[in-house]
Amino acid sequence: MAGAAAAAAAAAGSGAGAPAGALDGRVALVAGATRGAGRGIAVELGAAGATVYVTGRTTRQQRSEYDRPETIEDTAELVTAAGGRGIAVPADHLVPEQVAALVERIEAEQGRLDVLVNDIWGGEKLFGWNTPLWEHSLDDGLRLLRLAVETHAITSHYALPLLLKHPGGLVVEMTDGTEEYNRTTYRNSFFYDLAKSSVLRMAFSLGHELGPRGATAVALTPGWMRSEIMLDHFGVTEENWRDALAGEPHFGISESPYYVGRAVAALAADPEVSRWNGRSLSSGELARVYGFTDRDGSRPDCWRYLVEVQEAGRPAAPESYR
Repeated sequence: MAGAAAAAAAAAGSGAGAPAGALDGRVALVAGATRGAGRGIAVELGAAGATVYVTGRTTRQQRSEYDRPETIEDTAELVTAAGGRGIAVPADHLVPEQVAALVERIEAEQGRLDVLVNDIWGGEKLFGWNTPLWEHSLDDGLRLLRLAVETHAITSHYALPLLLKHPGGLVVEMTDGTEEYNRTTYRNSFFYDLAKSSVLRMAFSLGHELGPRGATAVALTPGWMRSEIMLDHFGVTEENWRDALAGEPHFGISESPYYVGRAVAALAADPEVSRWNGRSLSSGELARVYGFTDRDGSRPDCWRYLVEVQEAGRPAAPESYR
C-alpha cells in the first residue's frame, strides 16, 4: 500500500475507520439504517464528518412488521452526536416512487451523493433454518428475495445517476458471507442462500458498470454481528454480551455493528478505493488493511475463525482470532 492510501491507513490506526473530518463535505445514503449494520455504518460515516441520510420503515410514529423499538430518527441522532449530520427519511425501498423521491430530495438538498450503502434486508423472520425449498413457505421465501434483492436494485437504479455526477463515488452492497465462503457453504435455506449470493453478484456486476465511469462497487460482510436482534436472542446487552458465552462459546468471535461501520468509513476515505472494485470484502479483512479496530480495541476475524475453528469442530478459542 503506497501514497495517500498508506496515509489513510495510518490515520485510521487509532482504531477508527477514518479520522474525524476525513469525510467532511461528503454525502452518504445508508438504505436500511434502522438498526444493526446499517446503524453502525451510518454512525461511523458521521464520525468521519459525512452528512448521512438514513432510511427505513420504522419511525417514532410507526413500526414495520419487525415490531421493534429502534427507529431511523434514533439513528440520525446518533450520526449527529458522532460528529456528522444525520437526516432520517422514512422509505420503503420496495416502492420505486418513494426511492425516486428520496434521491430527488438528496439532490435538491445536497447536489451530490458520494456513498451509497445498500443494507436493506428484513428477512430474519422469513426463512426456516435447514428447511428445504419444497417445505419452506413460498410466500415467505419470495418476500425475503424481494426485500433482500429487489430493494437493492431499485435503490441503485435511482441513486446511481446522482452518485456518478462526481468522480470517486462508492457503492457498498451489504451481505452475509464472503464470495469465497458462500461459494462452498450452504447458507441456512434455499432462499437465504440465494439472497446473500445474489447481493455478492450485484457488487461484481456494478463494478463492471461503475468502474469505467469513475466509481467503485464492493460487497461487504460483517462477521457474527451483535445486532440488537442477536443480543436479544441471547438475552444480553452490548455491555454484558460475554455472558452469552456460557451457552455459546463461539459467540466470543462476535463483533459490534460499528466494526463493519468503520470498514465502510475506511473505504469511503480511501483515495485509492478503486483497487477494491467488484470485490467481496469482510470487516475483518479490511481491519487488517486499514488498521482500525472494533470499539473494544479488538480486531475479530470471524470468517477465518468459522472455517478453522467452529466448522472444524475444534474447541472455542476466539481470543486467538481477535
